[in-house]
Amino acid sequence: MMLQNDSFSQWMDIEIIKIVPGSCHLKTIIRNEMLNGFQTCHGGVTFSIADSALAFASNSHGIQAVSIETSISHFKPVSLGDIITAVAIEKNLSNRLGNYEVSLTNQHGELVALFKGTVFRNGKEWEI
Repeated sequence: MMLQNDSFSQWMDIEIIKIVPGSCHLKTIIRNEMLNGFQTCHGGVTFSIADSALAFASNSHGIQAVSIETSISHFKPVSLGDIITAVAIEKNLSNRLGNYEVSLTNQHGELVALFKGTVFRNGKEWEI
């Protein structure tokens, strides 16, 4: 349900590999329209891939969650045609807050970025 209503993740051609409570694995392929003026993937795109993984992982418990703080570190350039896999892992969860780490790797298994996010859980139940 969440992906069907998420037009931006659909535009990025996000493919959900696996969602379990507290974790999400997804992937996408970098397209030409995702490149910046240096012909590498725009940092906002890798941020958005990680943010989508955060959203799916943090909402996987059936309680609505929204990000309240996020950050990303980029380690390697991402190029046209690269297959980026994002793995979101829950690090801490309480009734109101959750902390997650999202690693982004390319098709060679190289870590290209690391994203960290904190979410607020509003207590409303829903289905992912």
